[in-house]
Amino acid sequence: MSLKGKVAVVTGAGSGIGRAIALALAREGAAVCIADMDEAAGRRVVGEVAAAGVRGHFVRTDVSQSGPVRAMVEDTVKTLGRLDILVNNAGVQYVAPIVDYPEDRWNLLIGVMLTGTFLCTKYALPAMRVNKWGRVVNIASAHGLVASPFKSAYVAAKHGIVGFTRVAAWEVADAGITVNAICPGYVRTPLVEKQIADQARVHNIPESEVVGRIMLEPHAIKRLLEPSEIAGMAVYLCSDAAAMVTGAALAIDGGWTAH
Repeated sequence: MSLKGKVAVVTGAGSGIGRAIALALAREGAAVCIADMDEAAGRRVVGEVAAAGVRGHFVRTDVSQSGPVRAMVEDTVKTLGRLDILVNNAGVQYVAPIVDYPEDRWNLLIGVMLTGTFLCTKYALPAMRVNKWGRVVNIASAHGLVASPFKSAYVAAKHGIVGFTRVAAWEVADAGITVNAICPGYVRTPLVEKQIADQARVHNIPESEVVGRIMLEPHAIKRLLEPSEIAGMAVYLCSDAAAMVTGAALAIDGGWTAH
């Protein structure tokens, strides 16, 4: 699945799933722009990308704002020469009942995940059209296919990403560009670990019981996914082997959505 000569942008690539995808793409030969709000973390991943023998580049980016997104795409093309792959991965979480959900948190989650996916795709597509080849991979969630209580903004954003993926796939099918969504179950990442306390609070259970009783309860396979497993699917979707896969919302969720 060689991606030699390709250039990728991965948002939220400073840690977790984004980092794993950036490194997996680098190992297949793609140069990678690491886009993240955390400069220290992002630059560490640039070093790891370089250790794989390809060029890495860091851009500090707020994906919820059009100016920084447009500048990120322009900087990537200027620095790395082109843009072939976009992975929309940046994400945040907040857990609370709807009646208590802070409106600023709602706006943040929708802005980063749904508006961010739209903006990054909007500004990346023209560069891909120049190449007559492109791959957009949106990191949605099992929560883009089903729902859980106390996650209204997250579930709304992830469902929106799945719908946006399907629209975008139709719009660019004539340009050699595919657009797909990956829908993971619970993955062993800082984002998941940070919500354990909130999950314990809203469900009124001890933090020690959150993983087993809440996170893994809907999984048929009772373990957390690893970031590398999501990265493997992303690499496949970016390869020529997946040229006919587009508009798909692909679950990798331990059987959650099969129930």
